[in-house]
Amino acid sequence: MQIETEDVSIKPKSSYGIIDCDVHVSPQNQEEIRKHLDPKWHWRPLVGGRDLFAHPTYVNRTDAVPPSGLPVSSDPDFLRKQLIDEYGITHAILLHRSFSNPLPFVEFATAKASAFNNWLEETWLGAYNADGVFKGSIQISHQDPAASAREIERWAGHPHFVQVLSDSGARAPYGNRMYDPIFEACQKHDLPFATHVGTDGMGINLQASIGYPTHYIEWSTAHCIGYQTHLVSMLIEGVFERFPRLRVVLVEGGISWMPALLWRLDTLYARYRAEVPWLKRKPSEYIRDHVRITSQPLERPDQDKHLLKMLDWMDAEHILMFSSDYPHWDFDSPKHAFPKIPEQLKRRIYFENAKELYKL
Repeated sequence: MQIETEDVSIKPKSSYGIIDCDVHVSPQNQEEIRKHLDPKWHWRPLVGGRDLFAHPTYVNRTDAVPPSGLPVSSDPDFLRKQLIDEYGITHAILLHRSFSNPLPFVEFATAKASAFNNWLEETWLGAYNADGVFKGSIQISHQDPAASAREIERWAGHPHFVQVLSDSGARAPYGNRMYDPIFEACQKHDLPFATHVGTDGMGINLQASIGYPTHYIEWSTAHCIGYQTHLVSMLIEGVFERFPRLRVVLVEGGISWMPALLWRLDTLYARYRAEVPWLKRKPSEYIRDHVRITSQPLERPDQDKHLLKMLDWMDAEHILMFSSDYPHWDFDSPKHAFPKIPEQLKRRIYFENAKELYKL
């Protein structure tokens, strides 16, 4: 699609809503999770996250603390007021972070992810979800692909779980056949496999860049390196030939890197295609059928015309889905993320691509 600059800010309000594909929610206290664990695990700490690369300033929006005094993103009434009602969100795709993928004790990691799924189903997908606006992700611990597949089986068919969720942090790129049980379960139950940026270099996970960064800004900037590694691996190793109905969602890793990566990959494929005879198409040709990417954090060139060109290059009309990353400090407001784009493209990014992917 050829994109031309168009100012739609003066047009009437659109007739469609917004599907936010990256909304983070949290438990109100650790007991909400612990009660879903076998008592043999109760002595183990449940907290986890960026042990090496903690935020040097703050993680969340300064206005995201609920008046109720509950932790950020744990009060459903306040989240609805600040996000759902404020912006007319039709559905919020919830990404709860169990931070279980870096753990070396695989049995506990699996139990922890499962407990977070139980909690999400009981609260945000259950008691807080009378209108069905919240849709959830099945958290897995990819260290044990067989156990991950069983967890997917456990929740498959639930009306509000719409995808499987893992981290970008891993010990092997996702094209490795060790992950096939996960992708087989995703394909069997028509659930997209989503990976959220983070936990690279944490615990047992490898750092995608050369060595370990010394500053948070280095680690955060290089997130896209891990995504490129996973995507190239999946394309070249033939994941989408082995699983022709599998869809993959790349969350919170930026978007501007994708066109150049695919140009380079297609060029090399033309030279070395005899090395990968299982591929039936150019690597870039698998993207529209199998890959979706979320918009936040949106890299913004100084000139809007350059952003529009980038969206054109990456086929945003078919693969890009809006995300706000609520409640984090770099939250992208739906009102300002894409201020000057054609209405057809805006509708695809804000609504149609996610509606089709998640069958909403």
